[in-house]
Amino acid sequence: MSAAMGALSGIRVLDLSRVLAGPWVAQMLADFGADVIKVERAGVGDESRTQGSRPAQRAGHNTEDSSGFSAVNRGKRSIELDLSLPSGQEVARRLAAECDILIENFKTGDLQRYGLDYATLGRINPRLVYCSITGFGQTGPYRQLPGYDLIFQAMSGLMSATGGPHDAPGGGPQRVGYPISDATAGLYATIGILAALRWRDTPGGSGQHIDLALLDAQIAAMTLVPTNYLIAGQLPQRVGIASQMSCPYQAFDCADGQLVVAVNNAKQFTAMCRVLGLEHLAQEPLYASNALRVANRASLIPPLAEAMARMPVAECRARLSDAGVPCGPLNDIGQVFEDEQVRHRGLRQQVAHPVKGITPIVANPLKFSASPVAYRRAPPQLGEHTAEVLRELLGMDEAELSDLRAAGGVGSSDLARQSAGDTMKVTS
Repeated sequence: MSAAMGALSGIRVLDLSRVLAGPWVAQMLADFGADVIKVERAGVGDESRTQGSRPAQRAGHNTEDSSGFSAVNRGKRSIELDLSLPSGQEVARRLAAECDILIENFKTGDLQRYGLDYATLGRINPRLVYCSITGFGQTGPYRQLPGYDLIFQAMSGLMSATGGPHDAPGGGPQRVGYPISDATAGLYATIGILAALRWRDTPGGSGQHIDLALLDAQIAAMTLVPTNYLIAGQLPQRVGIASQMSCPYQAFDCADGQLVVAVNNAKQFTAMCRVLGLEHLAQEPLYASNALRVANRASLIPPLAEAMARMPVAECRARLSDAGVPCGPLNDIGQVFEDEQVRHRGLRQQVAHPVKGITPIVANPLKFSASPVAYRRAPPQLGEHTAEVLRELLGMDEAELSDLRAAGGVGSSDLARQSAGDTMKVTS
């Protein structure tokens, strides 16, 4: 098999999800070579098309898709369906019969009203892996409630561990600065889908339903924090950027910026003290163990901070790194993409589109030796592939497509663009 085909070549995904968590999953599957068909609401599209920022108007760059949409929708083919109409529902059922995976994040029970729930589609396609991503899951007293990332950061206990002490300036709970609950749920969903595909393809296996809740995923992903409570009854304390279990483990001000230092053992602590000319601290009984350093943080940090404040970030980082002390600059996002390691690893990529120009993307971090990730398509325009997909998968002719458009079940954005001279053929 050609490596260029991707690890999931031959797998087809019907993406009924929108906004972030579900589309994030589908994009990862597309990166791995799956054919992902994104179903969008006719005439409206995914809500994320209007979320986030838009690129500046300049030649050769995509100025149409928002950052919210572009972040999680590369590699897909977009079709427009109106799932509230019987004609749109029938097309979706026929497509599901041709797919290996279906991803949806509708409110619990909504797709049952349309005949697009797992019980219905599983009978039509017993090999279908059907993944439902919701805020609170398919069961339980909260199953009907809506929710967004902020809610799950709060309810999961995450914000009880983030932010600074209440008596410190700016203290109190703080949200993680990106939708971590959606991203975390997306990673769990991807893992679950791949495991379910493996199960399906073993002797006696079959398709199945995956029920994933953002609240569940966020609680599980906190690992040490809930486990500390379950085992020892220990509640997390807000200590800002510092650690409750290691010291020094925080950001320090240098002469021209900030450097984060993460010391986890006595060898690293001794090396840090030597670099900073504070060898006597490494011999001090008050700081003889990690637990003691945490307990005596108030007296330990000031001399370390004073010594680091006299050096530029680059010098301090180089000297500490050479001594084996884990550290790194506290970058803004612009600095991230200028970092030599990030550039070497190729975290900034781009995909080309003959109409929209160049679209920058954040690369998939996985590096496969035999089936490398490939970026085959730019984020699609609304309904860009409607006719293409329905012809290819369902064998529809022009008369059927026209009838569907007239009935309202299928959108016509692709026709509008064609009439304007836009062929919308994506290249990579």
